[in-house]
Amino acid sequence: MFSHVFISVTDFERAFAFHAAVMRALGLDLRFHAPEKPWAGWHGAGGARPLFVICKPYDGQPHDAGNGQMVAFAAASRQVVREAHAAALAHGGSCEGPPGPRPHYHAHYYGAYFRDPDGNKFCVACHEEEA
Repeated sequence: MFSHVFISVTDFERAFAFHAAVMRALGLDLRFHAPEKPWAGWHGAGGARPLFVICKPYDGQPHDAGNGQMVAFAAASRQVVREAHAAALAHGGSCEGPPGPRPHYHAHYYGAYFRDPDGNKFCVACHEEEA
């Protein structure tokens, strides 16, 4: 469905350190890292799209995280949800909802919510039954 998802950041190096840790926990691969632009992007195994990209705002205006916007990543297991959330908090993120079941979404939903250092909101969710 998606080709790529971009989010803007204010401090590229700080954002790269944060997102690189979260992407490693999710098992996503770095496709490019060009601090001189500045931008970086990750993808799934084998180079599959969609890409997730961080960058400074293209129009040169200040970053704005936006109210009601969120990017949600699929996790292969509940353990991956916990690891990604922990990586986010260890690298300057803030908790918006700890890892746990959310049965009001569906019977097997297990997710965690956090914000990056720029205030962008993220979710990591596993939709599988507990192993």
